[in-house]
Parts: sequence; structure tokens; C-alpha cells
Amino acid sequence: MEARYLPIGIQDFEDLRRRGCIYVDKTSFVFKLVTEGKPYFLSRPRRFGKSLLLSTLEAYFLGKKELFSGLAIEKLEKDWTQYPVLKISFGRGSYETKEKLLSVVDSILCEYESCFHLEKHSDNPAVRLANLIKAANEQSGKQVVILIDEYDKPILDALYTEFEEVNRQELRNFYSPLKDLDAYIKFLFITGITKVSHVNIFSGLNQLNDISLNKDFSSLCGISESELEEYFEPEIEALAKEQEMTVAEAKEKLALMYDGYHFTHNVEGVYNPFCLLKCFMEKDFGSYWFESGTPSFLVKTLEKQPLALSSIINGRKAKEDQFKNYDPESNNMLPVIYQSGYLTIKDFNKERRVYTLDFPNREIEEGFLNVLLKKFVKVPDDDMGLAVDNIYDALEKNNVDKVLSIIKAAIADLPTVVKKDMCENYYESVTHLIFRLTGFSVVSELQSVAGRSDVIVTTKDSVFIFELKMDKGRKFDEVAEEALSQIDANGYAERFAVSGKAMFKVGVVFSSEGKGMVGWKY
Repeated sequence: MEARYLPIGIQDFEDLRRRGCIYVDKTSFVFKLVTEGKPYFLSRPRRFGKSLLLSTLEAYFLGKKELFSGLAIEKLEKDWTQYPVLKISFGRGSYETKEKLLSVVDSILCEYESCFHLEKHSDNPAVRLANLIKAANEQSGKQVVILIDEYDKPILDALYTEFEEVNRQELRNFYSPLKDLDAYIKFLFITGITKVSHVNIFSGLNQLNDISLNKDFSSLCGISESELEEYFEPEIEALAKEQEMTVAEAKEKLALMYDGYHFTHNVEGVYNPFCLLKCFMEKDFGSYWFESGTPSFLVKTLEKQPLALSSIINGRKAKEDQFKNYDPESNNMLPVIYQSGYLTIKDFNKERRVYTLDFPNREIEEGFLNVLLKKFVKVPDDDMGLAVDNIYDALEKNNVDKVLSIIKAAIADLPTVVKKDMCENYYESVTHLIFRLTGFSVVSELQSVAGRSDVIVTTKDSVFIFELKMDKGRKFDEVAEEALSQIDANGYAERFAVSGKAMFKVGVVFSSEGKGMVGWKY
């Protein structure tokens, strides 16, 4: 059998093609983009192939026809023309300060000034970029192609610091020529993780066509189910053999772990390409996305609003404008969480124009919940994993006392990131998160304002209905009995009456003073 090479970590299209790596053909999308429009914006999570897409566009506009042999665009494109290309990537370096940003910008401009034999006549990056665009146009006699990768990294690296706004201002200045020099530009494509609204970072470049939620380009990045079947049959068979599964079982597990991203409603889901390729290489179902590093801005977001995320871990309904654009002055973290890839579109109500957002797959759910718990539980990582395993075993054995003893130990004290007046929300959130990590079905109706939250955990043989309450200076027995009575009064158990499963009703009482779990009764 002919050797097959997986392009793990290869973001350069020419390198990928010359190495003979497997390439999931996205060139029909490329042709559609370049023939139907001019200025585009696309947001996608990290490790989704944005850089490879820009490299493919670069090779196309440089007229490298030989690299596209056998691909869809070979038959579509009749007139291969070479254009000058300015490819600007902020993937290099980190940008916690203004000086670091300006240093990278200077390095990028110096490289292109050397290419076009330009002297540096100004220290203003915008002036230098404008001069570059004009020079490239004059020297080639053709309009210029501009590709900008990870445009938002300088903002995300400085998120919630004094340099966030400073870096935004510097980028706004740098990009300012793009609108005024529109006549010089053949094609403009900008990618990033987030779409920053508030103050337009592109200095009034309002004509940008944002295709992030466009149905026609929903699988522009990522690997669809049909592409998985078409391109990776040998890899799926090898994975199944290694894991002692049938091919059908392997496909089912792949979908559970890495599929499920929907970048608009009513479209075929896509797999995270990095995770899929790593899985094929290792022949194992690992958590590869999180192993490659948790974005620092996610941790910063959690620190800024440590418990607001409890409202999104059970399926969050939202209007498009609530998750499409990140506004630095807003307390709404949903755009950052959605655009980072931790949530995706699961459903859409056409009449009300309301989306349901949830975790795309099991890998992301486990990783995200682990990130949350590391922030909010004072238990070492290795011990927390053991604790979750023990809770799983205790639930299977219907051992309510052991389940709650483990949780009580995990949340004995209020973490420093949580204020005393937030302890009610903290206990509800962390209890829910721990149960979610077991992998059992967990349903919550978090009602932190009213002081009530019922958590329902369903295993193969049993249903556990937990009613969580704060003591608020009252005696334990009184509060615990009230919790149990509420389970009955609100009919929480009725929906499971016909299941035939063993049913456990549990009243759990927490300290309003932030001293952890007081006790439980069932």
C-alpha cells in the first residue's frame, strides 16, 4: 500500500503539496471566494486550518498552478494570473505590551520593504503599509492581494489589561490604509478567532464581508463527515484495528470526540482537523486540542467573571448579536467562549431567531469543565481526576454518602477568585461541573437568584435528584427537609416515574458563609 502522510502541524500549502500529504480539497471554496467577492472576514477557533487556508489563497494568487494539479480548482480556473501578495501573520510572538506588537509589525514591514526595494521613510506603520501597497502595485502593474492571519492575537494576548485598548489603537492605525487604498487592492482576506466590535479595528472598513456564519462557507475550515469518508478510509480502518473496534464503532467514537462543530444552523457538522489527524497518527482517542495548550485569554475570561459561565454549561440560548461580536466594554463573555470553539450552534428557532449553543463534542466538554474546575476547586489536578472517577463508581453503586463526601472535600473552602456574596452561585456551579465530568447525563435548572438549583443525574440504573440549598443562618435539618419537600412539591421526580430506575431524592445544604457543604439528607 502506498505511504500516506498526515499533514499534522503543516500550515504551508506548498510544503504540504510537495511532501505529498493528504489534502482535503477546499479549492472549490477558494474559487468561489476569489470570483464572487473581494474583502472577507472569517472567524474560526484555533487549530481549525485558518493559516492553511490563507496559504492556499497565497499560492493561488501567486499563480502556482502546478501545486493545484488534481484539485477542483484546476478545472475551474482558466486564467492563472500572478499578483503581488502581502501576507501578514500575527501568529508569531506574543503581544502583552505595545512594544512587543510594534516590534513584530516592524519586522513584517521590513521583510516586505526589502522584497520591493523600499527605503524606510517613516516610523508610522500605517504610512509604511500604504507605501508598500502602492509600490507593489506600481512595480507589478497589478492590484495587490492582502492576507491577514490571526489579526486579533495582539488583542487577545493583552485581554483585560491596560494594553488591550492600546494594542487595539495601534492595530487600527496599522490597518487604516486598507480602506483608502481600496483601488489598489485585488483581494483582502482577514482571519482571527474573535470578531471585535465596539470600535471598528479596521478604521471604517465596513464593507468587509463576514462569512463566519455563512452557510455556503460553513465547512471552509474543518473536515466534514463526507470529507472524512472520502479522504481517510485507510486511517479509520487502522484506528479501528488498533482499538479492537469495528469500523462503524470507530466512526461513532470519532464523531462523539471530535465532530459537532456547526458554524451556522442546518448544515453538516465539521470535525476539528488537528484532533482528527492526531487521532489517526496516535491511533488513539486523546484530548489533543487541550493538550496543545489552553488559550490564555480563556483563563483571563474565567478570572474576570469566575462564575458567569455556569449559565452556559447546560445549553445556552442566544440571539446572533449576543455571540457574534466581542465588545471589550461589555461583560458578555459569550462571544469569546463561542468563537474560541468551546461552544457551537446546536439548534436554531427560525421564528424567534434564537440559537442554542452547547459543547460541540465530548473532548471539548471534558476539557472545558476541567479548566473551570482547576480555577475553582482547591484540589490537585491528579487528585481531582481520581475524585471524579470515585464519584462515577459511587453513583453506579448508588452510594449517595460517598458521592457527597467527595464533593464536600473538594469544595471545603471558598477559592480566592470567588467573593463571599457569590458563594451560592459557586456551590451550585461547581457541584454541577463535577457531575458533568463523570460523563453521566446531567440536567440542571440553575436558579441562583432564587437560591434554588436542582441537579438531576441519570445513570444506567438510577436517577439522582439533588436539591441544593443555602442554610442562611437556619438549622441543617430544617433546610434539608425543605429541600426534600421541594423535590416532591415541584414534581421533579414525576418525569422519571415510568423509567423503572431506582430513584434517590437528595437535599444538600451549603453554608452561606462560604464554609462549604453543611450536610445532606436523602
